[in-house]
Amino acid sequence: MKNKHPEAVLLFRVGDFYECYEEDAITASAVLALTNIKNDDDITVAAFPHHALDTYLPKLIRAGHRVAICDQLESPKAKAKVLEMVKPASKKRSSKKASVAE
Repeated sequence: MKNKHPEAVLLFRVGDFYECYEEDAITASAVLALTNIKNDDDITVAAFPHHALDTYLPKLIRAGHRVAICDQLESPKAKAKVLEMVKPASKKRSSKKASVAE
């Protein structure tokens, strides 16, 4: 999915958290003061509770990042859907939806 949205920080809803991976995790951790971890597959991950989205999303936008809020449709390696694309110029969360399959 990163190939389809290279300009965006991808936030994936995983259970009760939003997670971002690799370079997006590094970006998010720098902007949001999160701690990066390595998962069992040695992938860099940063996460925050889903209920904190309204706190963290504006910080990413104010820092100049475009953010894609994604939801898993099946297994993590199969398909995901971009629920919202938020960019600095809009300053608002959009309800425009785009379906993306990797």
